[in-house]
Amino acid sequence: MAERTVSCGVVILNTQGDVLLCHATETSHWDIPKGQGEEGEEPVEAALRELVEETGIVLPAERLKDLGRFVYRRDKDLHLFAVRVTEAEVRLEDCICESYFPRRRDGTMIPEMDAYRWVSQTDVDEYASRSLARLFQTTLSLAELHQTLD
Repeated sequence: MAERTVSCGVVILNTQGDVLLCHATETSHWDIPKGQGEEGEEPVEAALRELVEETGIVLPAERLKDLGRFVYRRDKDLHLFAVRVTEAEVRLEDCICESYFPRRRDGTMIPEMDAYRWVSQTDVDEYASRSLARLFQTTLSLAELHQTLD
């Protein structure tokens, strides 16, 4: 059996308990900032690097709460961390994606993420990818997370 890939990501909640989602360029998906770790990288390092690459947000590792590893899809697990931020710390208009990939049809380099929004717990299903929405419904309650974060 092939080894499962692990994507490391950060669930960012604001003071109202809304979650930060990033729009994956040229798709209908909104997602949390996440990605695969590089060789020798600890999960928290991978999560923080992906956060910077996909949003421009820089946070110290000690702010993150390690939520552990979750089954995400058939072939992929997520190692998630969570953090509460203030409005002053994370402003949507300041978010920027520094991670680019070649567009399938013509090879033009496009950003991995092209928009950002705060999504309330009740609206997550409307925006998040099916796998992410299912995770929040079944395994990782945003409401509970909101209550446990500082």
